[in-house]
Amino acid sequence: MFSHLEKINQRPEPFEICDAEILWNTPFISKSMLNYHLDENVDIASRKKVFIEKSIKWIMDFFSITEKSKICDFGCGPGLYTLGLAKRKAVVTGIDFSKNSIDYAMREADKIGVQINYVLNNYLNYETSEKFDLITMIMCDFCALSPEQRQKMLSKFSNMLNDGGSILLDVYSINAFNKRNETSIYEHQLENGFWSENDYYGFLNIFKYPVEKVILDQFTIVEKHKTWQVFNWLQYFNLESIANEIDNCNLMISDRFSDVAGTQYSELEDEFAVVLKKR
Repeated sequence: MFSHLEKINQRPEPFEICDAEILWNTPFISKSMLNYHLDENVDIASRKKVFIEKSIKWIMDFFSITEKSKICDFGCGPGLYTLGLAKRKAVVTGIDFSKNSIDYAMREADKIGVQINYVLNNYLNYETSEKFDLITMIMCDFCALSPEQRQKMLSKFSNMLNDGGSILLDVYSINAFNKRNETSIYEHQLENGFWSENDYYGFLNIFKYPVEKVILDQFTIVEKHKTWQVFNWLQYFNLESIANEIDNCNLMISDRFSDVAGTQYSELEDEFAVVLKKR
């Protein structure tokens, strides 16, 4: 037992183990995630409807979106942004590797008769010769990627961008990092049964990496016949570290905001958004 507890509480190196497949494509968990996406009472997998509507309106205005504008949303989930943008006549592509989310998004698009190109794929592997006027990665998806994955995505974005096009992404701030604390939690049915339809015991270890500005939420789920783990990494940023991220990708920061609804930038907020353009 002691050796098992030692293993559970062992601190990995930053981004040592990166595997989002369990979180998004295990049938029971992916259904739980979809419920979070659609729950108006929480800002977990997606933000609330009122904010999304405000954000879509701002995106349409700020980026001068027309019926000829081509938009690609990486990590589109159940299509809360893609549907809103397509309803306003933009040409929209949405990419996600959660089948539950993509199936839901396609059903919603069919209900109101809008055309959206939904792609069921891990966006790290997505390739196309198509060019876009706006590329989005929203709900701080960028923060969940390892440094190598982030470089891969930024290079991909740069190659897929039309001349004069923009990239919009939001990230967690250093201010939010400073509020996080290391802790260990052990509960029966951790997070109200989120992780499995079976009976289980759950451990949550929150590890903080001050130098790298990284947080790991490490979940260990103990069921009767198996034990498994989920590693939820989050990178936290300031404007300088974002600038360093894009330095080798032919991109520059053209605008900054406190969120993807165009709120004036403040370094005191827990998140911020940047607009990137080609140099």
